[in-house]
Amino acid sequence: MTARLPSLNGLRAFEAAARHLSFTLAASELNVTQTAISHQIRRLEEELGIRLFIRQNRALALTPEARDYLPGVRAAFNDLRLATDRLLRKDDDKVLTVSTIASLAAKWLLPRLTDFQEAHPGIDVRITTSTSLVDFQRDNVDAAIRYGRGQWAGVRADWLMADELFPVCSPSLLRGDKSLRMPEDLKDHVLLHTNNSDDWRLWLTAAGLSTGISRQPGITFDMTFMTVQAAIDGMGVAMGRTSYVQDDIAKGRLVVPFKIVLPADAGFYLVSPDGRREAAKLTAFRQWILAATQNKG
Repeated sequence: MTARLPSLNGLRAFEAAARHLSFTLAASELNVTQTAISHQIRRLEEELGIRLFIRQNRALALTPEARDYLPGVRAAFNDLRLATDRLLRKDDDKVLTVSTIASLAAKWLLPRLTDFQEAHPGIDVRITTSTSLVDFQRDNVDAAIRYGRGQWAGVRADWLMADELFPVCSPSLLRGDKSLRMPEDLKDHVLLHTNNSDDWRLWLTAAGLSTGISRQPGITFDMTFMTVQAAIDGMGVAMGRTSYVQDDIAKGRLVVPFKIVLPADAGFYLVSPDGRREAAKLTAFRQWILAATQNKG
C-alpha cells in the first residue's frame, strides 16, 4: 500500500526552515509570513506524527528525526527542480542567454559575435546587460561575463582576458594647440571619467604624477563605452582599458599618447553554473570565446 505523501507546502516550509534554522528567513525566501511557515510546519508535524523542530528562546534546532528526514526531502526537491529545468529547457536548447556589463558588450563582445553566429547558425544568442552577479538558480541566464578575480562560490569561472590601463584620445587631440607629449601635459586637457572608477588615480600614481590632476574639472559618464566614445569624438582624454579600446586603436579612432601602462589586478571571466550537466550551446560558446580571447581578436 502506497503511503500518503505529506503536504508539499509543508515540506517546502520544512526544507527552507531547516536550511536557515529560522522561520523568519524561510518566510522571506518563500514570500509568505512567519506565521504561515509556523502553521505549515505544525501541520506537517501533525501529519507525520513526529516533532521536527526544537523551539528555543532565540534559536531553532532540528530533532534527530528531522536531521534524518532532511536529506531525503532536499534530494526530492532537487530532483523536482532538475526535472522541471529539463522540461522547460526543451524548447530553449537553441537559445543561449549571456549576461555581461554594457560596456564590454558594446566595445568587445558584440563586434565579435557575428563570428560565433556564423559558426553556430542554429543557436539564438540573447545578450542581457547587468552589473549584478548572476544567480543561476533564479535568473534565466546560461552564462555571464564578469570582471574580478574569479573567486566566486558555486560557479565555474573560465579566465578570458586581463586589462591594462592607459590614457587614450582622438588623433585630432595630438594635432591640437595644446601639447600632449608628456604625462604632465594632462593638466592642460579635459579628463574623461566613468562613475565609480578609480582608474585615473591609479594610473597617475604609477606615472609619478599628482593625483590632483584627476580632480580637475572634466566630464563624467555613467558607462565606460560612453567615456570611450567621448574620447573618440575629441572631447578629452579617457583612461582606456584594453578590452574596451583595442578595436578603436586598431582602426585609428583612438591613439595612446604615452608609453606608461598599468596592469590591472583582475580580469574578465566566463562564469557558468557548476555541478550541472552542461548544454551543448554553452559548450560551443565557451570554446568560441576562449579561442577569441586567446587570439586577441
